[in-house]
Amino acid sequence: MTMIEMAERPKHVPADRVVDFDVYNPDGVEHGFHEIFQKLHDQVNHDLVWTPRNEGHWIALGGEMMLDIWPDHRRFSSRIIVIPKSVGEQHQMLPSTLDPPYHREFRNLLNITLSSSAIKNKKPQIRQLAGDLIDGFMNKGRCNFTTDYAELLPIQVFLGIVDLPQSDAKLLKKLADDIVHPDGTVEYPDAKQGFFDYLEPHLAQRRNSDGDDMLSQFVRGTVDGRPLTQEECLILSMQALMAGLDTVVNMLGFTFQFLANNPGHVEKLRDSPDLISAAVGELLRRFPVVNVAREVRMDMEYNGTHLKKGEVVMLISALVGMDERINKCPFDVDFNRSGGQHATFGKGVHFCPGTQLAITELRITIEEWLKRIPRFSLAPGANLTYRSGIVGTLDRLPLVWPGPAI
Repeated sequence: MTMIEMAERPKHVPADRVVDFDVYNPDGVEHGFHEIFQKLHDQVNHDLVWTPRNEGHWIALGGEMMLDIWPDHRRFSSRIIVIPKSVGEQHQMLPSTLDPPYHREFRNLLNITLSSSAIKNKKPQIRQLAGDLIDGFMNKGRCNFTTDYAELLPIQVFLGIVDLPQSDAKLLKKLADDIVHPDGTVEYPDAKQGFFDYLEPHLAQRRNSDGDDMLSQFVRGTVDGRPLTQEECLILSMQALMAGLDTVVNMLGFTFQFLANNPGHVEKLRDSPDLISAAVGELLRRFPVVNVAREVRMDMEYNGTHLKKGEVVMLISALVGMDERINKCPFDVDFNRSGGQHATFGKGVHFCPGTQLAITELRITIEEWLKRIPRFSLAPGANLTYRSGIVGTLDRLPLVWPGPAI
C-alpha cells in the first residue's frame, strides 16, 4: 500500500484545520505510541483536524467528540473502518463494516464463543497457560516479555477458541500483521488472499464435523434464515483472527511497560491483590491501542466546520481516556479512580465482542506474574521501539528481576 502521496486540501476544509500527520508513519513515534497522539492534540486548537496523508482524511482528537461519533451510525457509517479509503473499500470485514441492523446476526455468531459464560469456562485453562509460560523463564531473571509471553498467551488461547493448530501461530500472526501494520511490502488484496488460502481447507473440514469451536459456529451459522456464504465465512473468520492475534498482544506489552517503570504501582497490586481488577480497567483506560475510522454519511456542519458525504474520520481511542475534559488528571494511573471513561473497546453496536476475553487475560497475567515475579523492571539500556497504525505496537519489552523470583 502506497501512503506517500499527499491529497489536495478540499475547498471546504479551513487552512487552520490542516495537519501533516501520517497515522502509519508518524513523526516522533520512537518516543512512544500514545505520546505521538497527545503531542498532536496539544499542537492544534481544534478537536477535529484534516491531514493530506493517506488520501486525505479527518482526525478526531477530542474525547467527547469521539464518544459522540463512535456509536452514531446514522451520521457516521462503519462501512469504512481503516484508511486510506481506497483500502477501506476493500477491507469489508464482518460484522465490523456493517451498520445496524445488518450487523446483528453476524455479531451474534461471534458472541456465542466470546460470551461472559464461555470465557468464564476458559479461565482455568488461561491461568494454567499463563503460569506455565512464566515458569518457563522465571528463574532466568530476564525475558523479552513480547516474544516470551505477550505473543504466546493470547494467541494460544485464541487458537484454542477457533481450534486451529498451535504450530500455525507464527504464520497467522504474520498474516494479521500484513493487514494491521502495513509497511508497503504486501498489498491488501494479497494479504487478504493469504488469509483466505489458509482458512479455506479448515472451513471445509468444519462443514463435515460437529465441533463447537468458533469456526464451526460460522460454517453452521445462519443470517436472515439462510446459511452463510463461503465468502462470508471467510471474512468473518479473518476478522476474528485479526482481532484475536494482535490486539491483546499489544495491550499486554504497554501494560507491562508501565508496571516495569512504576514499582510503586506494582507494590500496591502485590500488597492488595483485590485491586487488580480495578487496575486492569485503569490501565485499559490509559493505554488503548486501536485506531478506527468512520465514513461521513451526509453533508453536515460539525465542530464548526463542514463535513462532506463520503469523507473519512479517524478516531484515536488513546485520546478519549487522556482527555482532561472527561477524566480528571488523565495521565495519572490511579488504581482507585472511579468512573474513568474510555473507548478502548469502542462504543455502540460495534463494542468489541472480545472485551471479556481481553480483560480476563490481562487480569490473570498480572495475578500469575506477581505470584512468581513480585519485583521487576525494564532491562538497563533497553531500546524500545514502537509502531503506529490500526493497532499500536511495542515491538519488544526486555524485563529483568532478581532471581530466583520466589
